[in-house]
Amino acid sequence: MWCKNQSGSENMNLRRDALQILKETSRTFYIPISLLPPGLQEAVASAYLCMRAIDEIEDHPELDNATKAKLLRTISLTLQAGVDGFAVDAFFAGFSGYENTLEEVTVRVREWSLLAPETIAPRIWDATAAMADRMAYWAERNWKIYTESDLDRYTFGVAGAVGLLLSDLWTWYDGTQTNRTQAIAFGRGLQAVNILRNHTDDLGRGVDFFPEGWSAANMQEYARRNLILAEAYTKELPTGPALDFCQIPLTLANGTLDALANGKEKLSRSDVFALIEQLISVNMKAS
Repeated sequence: MWCKNQSGSENMNLRRDALQILKETSRTFYIPISLLPPGLQEAVASAYLCMRAIDEIEDHPELDNATKAKLLRTISLTLQAGVDGFAVDAFFAGFSGYENTLEEVTVRVREWSLLAPETIAPRIWDATAAMADRMAYWAERNWKIYTESDLDRYTFGVAGAVGLLLSDLWTWYDGTQTNRTQAIAFGRGLQAVNILRNHTDDLGRGVDFFPEGWSAANMQEYARRNLILAEAYTKELPTGPALDFCQIPLTLANGTLDALANGKEKLSRSDVFALIEQLISVNMKAS
């Protein structure tokens, strides 16, 4: 089940490390990933951490856009060369000179790529490599979003494609089938909420993901339109780990949109836990 160059004890340690890094980097996804069953948990954690690794390059405050594009394309090419894993130093040359600049989650991308069961790991490498190439494209253009079509392209590249990957992971694990158009909207909707939440910070670093002439109200409408499809995607999932996973980020995304519409900057930690507790309570009553 595991990649050939990982022993059982190494995988236990890697799984523990992965969950710890997850806890430190994402309050949205740590909880649903930590609740997944063995096998699927490692696959989803691998996908999340690989993508978080490249996302930290895209958002890095100290790297210029040309350097970001170069690092992202190097990671993509390394992932495309994977056969049954990666040599210990496979990613080192690409990081040369930047080891002390990049985040831990980025430097350890090889480990995250080896976390997934070998029967699905190449799909995660493929998705991460493709996303890294798309991020490099946008970095070279300083994330200039002129039209709604540009926004659709960007949100597909960094999030809608993740929805497709998740659908593949559900099918791989237990045969769960999904609507792929709605899967893209699931990712797009979550990303649109992130864009709204981080708009002021993004402007501070010279990046604006809003199409020309758009206000926060326009982006709210775009996010809600996609989240309606995300709701439909989630409602069609059978009882099981895929449904349990998707409900949490979707609930938090809707809660964040409501909070932003009411003038709050984001959901507080207590808001997050309250929404999750409410969701768990509803699910228990329904079961």
